[in-house]
Amino acid sequence: MTESDHDPGGDRDTDTQVTAAGSAALRLANVESADRNAALESIAGAVREREAEILEANAEDVAEAEAMLERGEYTQALVDRLKLDAAKLDDIASMVESVAEQDDPLGATLSARELDDGLELYRVAVPIGVVATVFESRPDALVQIAALALKSGNAVILKGGSEASESNRILYEVIREATDGRFETIPNGWAQLIEAHEAVDRLLELDEQVDLVMPRGSSEFVSYIQDNTQIPVLGHTEGVCHVYVDSEADLGMAEDVAFDAKVQYPAVCNAVETLLVNESVAADVLPGLVERYEEAGVEVRGDAATREVVDVGAATAEDWRTEYGDLELSVKLVGDVYEAVEHINENGSKHTESILTEDADTAETFMTGIDAASVFHNASTRFADGYRYGLGAEVGISTGKIHARGPVGLEGLTTYKYYLEGDGHLVASYSGADALPFTHAELDAEWTPGRRSGE
Repeated sequence: MTESDHDPGGDRDTDTQVTAAGSAALRLANVESADRNAALESIAGAVREREAEILEANAEDVAEAEAMLERGEYTQALVDRLKLDAAKLDDIASMVESVAEQDDPLGATLSARELDDGLELYRVAVPIGVVATVFESRPDALVQIAALALKSGNAVILKGGSEASESNRILYEVIREATDGRFETIPNGWAQLIEAHEAVDRLLELDEQVDLVMPRGSSEFVSYIQDNTQIPVLGHTEGVCHVYVDSEADLGMAEDVAFDAKVQYPAVCNAVETLLVNESVAADVLPGLVERYEEAGVEVRGDAATREVVDVGAATAEDWRTEYGDLELSVKLVGDVYEAVEHINENGSKHTESILTEDADTAETFMTGIDAASVFHNASTRFADGYRYGLGAEVGISTGKIHARGPVGLEGLTTYKYYLEGDGHLVASYSGADALPFTHAELDAEWTPGRRSGE
């Protein structure tokens, strides 16, 4: 491996990197699952072995970010997302191992159909090819995305935020050195790191070589990517998440869940930003809950009805559509579940919403009426996560509806091919006056190269 192979500041331009990724993708698609898993185990081991180097690089990013925070240019939430420590690095390594333990997403037969005797059609899962991702300050995202790409047989172009540049460089170096040249079947160049804004602009022009772009950031940022490329875009936008406390909620449980959804880790996209409370239980649940919030440092704002129950600041119309990513929360009182659903569908970001109620019919009304990727009943919004869903990890949480929705794991990084197995069959046999009929019978069969189910 040359110096420029893992140094984005070297002499390799974006076109060269994308070409290298494309070449690697064609080979990686045919690598056995055991070899991909071995490479992932190598990455996990390298993350643990090089802990000191990674934390040293991360400390440089954090120091610069804290200086920017003092100047009012960064938020505390951004600084918190940026920080790594020994425990987080161990979590990152464990996440890579979890991805390795997932079932192989490639080669699975998704459907099988007999067209006629001896003529069988199979739909089989395959990698997308070359995927590119542009993500925010969390350096652990780089490792998550790279691990999922490798497991799913995709080459990946990685672009992290400038605020995490030192962390991203060392983590990228660890990944490449743990795989390139160490396995006969894992192609060099399957992962590429770009840094300059100009590189992103050029990347977006390469629609014939890049198969999918996955931006993680604000709605404005995702819209910019969509407006400036012909590459399909799978966007991860902000999480304006809600918790609704219904009139039939277990109020003790509701208080605990609403607290967890905001305070457990407020800097992430699945933290609650607006709490909706049925007006009939507001006086019973809000005083104690707001006290807990304020003791935890949460700045609470409310509508006029909320402020008649508890002493909090005034919420504005802008608050209802704001992802704080910090210890801030807006509270609104509603008359019933229908008003809660209407408010969420009008102001939410289609990420994750939760209802707290003991009434099954009300829960059903909420869950079927909400337009969001994940809708929960009696659970914290913080559960919206690829690892917690059992996906191993995630490349992001898609708030769109095509081609993947919610936490995007291995399945979201695959597409499919149709494989047709015949025995000299001719289309001419199925046309004209003497045309043979198609059977179109569903098969319970797995595709095996060169063989039909009846053989």
